[in-house]
Amino acid sequence: MSATYLDYNASGLVRPEVRDVMAAALADNGNPSAVHAAGRRARARVETARAQVAELIGADPSAVIFSSGGTESNAQAIASALAAGCERLIVGATEHPCVAEAATLSGAPVEVLPVDGDGVVDLEWLAAALKRPGRPVVAIHHANNESGVIQPIAEAAALVRAARGWLHVDAIQSAGKIAVDMRALGADTLTLSAHKLGGPQGVGALISKDDTPIIRTLHGAGQERGLRAGTENVPGIAGFGVAADCAARDLPLAEAHKAWRDAAEARVKAAGATIIGGSVERLPNTLFMAVEGWDSPQQLITLDLQGVMVSAGSACSSGKTKPSKAISAMGLDHLATGGVRVSGGWDTVEGDWSRFAEAWATSYEKHRARHPHRVREVA
Repeated sequence: MSATYLDYNASGLVRPEVRDVMAAALADNGNPSAVHAAGRRARARVETARAQVAELIGADPSAVIFSSGGTESNAQAIASALAAGCERLIVGATEHPCVAEAATLSGAPVEVLPVDGDGVVDLEWLAAALKRPGRPVVAIHHANNESGVIQPIAEAAALVRAARGWLHVDAIQSAGKIAVDMRALGADTLTLSAHKLGGPQGVGALISKDDTPIIRTLHGAGQERGLRAGTENVPGIAGFGVAADCAARDLPLAEAHKAWRDAAEARVKAAGATIIGGSVERLPNTLFMAVEGWDSPQQLITLDLQGVMVSAGSACSSGKTKPSKAISAMGLDHLATGGVRVSGGWDTVEGDWSRFAEAWATSYEKHRARHPHRVREVA
């Protein structure tokens, strides 16, 4: 039996259309800054991709700045906000580490925006925090990378706008899985990453609203309107554009994952799993679950041996399990080392979800039989 890949929130499988356009670009790899024919063809690939990426989120193509990925673009957004006069940062408690660390290392004061027991940001807390002195930059991701919980961005944007602040939205997980309209969200800056859409790794974008001032963080020549120096990754950018185009086309199909996910969720819940963020709106492709007494790496290895590839809600290093940031922020510390994230994508079918659910439930039942003292019964 072939392996089942359910780790699209970590990195999506590359779409065939993306492979094709990247191969064509690699075979004709002119420098897009050159004026000869090969350079003009490369430039055309970059600008076509810019329009495709902009279309995915309802932005103007001129606002798209290509980068090496979401990490770079998130850092550039925060640096730009501070350079524009923001004096302090408010960062969601469940933000991706690249956002949280960029904020911490910026040198500006940082406050953590708490979330409730479902992982949704506390808008009342935010409203009070925005009244404190100093122009704020607020960073809230559109959807959490672990739980898939969708945040009330438009409501937060109204609060930030009234406080003359800057709202940065990491939409890396949500784009291509649900509709994303930058103008409707009210974001000043927004970031995307190609490999979450079925594109290549190592390509991302920062998109800004209207005349939002962006500063360069990489210096050199004048690429990307002088805002991101370095020769453009033409094959990667071309692949990004096609991935964005395919993701927009396939949005109705992405919704089909919800029914498949919900059926798998019912099976693992019946077997004893706690569903993280299960009572609020989530990405249709994402299931985040946890148990006590069976650490994430052990669960992943058990599933991998059965040909099912998923990921932990937490990262592992040197053989030690790190607690899930999202689970801990929700006040569920006793589950924080036992999280498992399951995420489907463009090549996922219903059978993949059911295969995962049966493999996990059967394995957990065996684990409980072997280690009954480690297991807390789920209410």
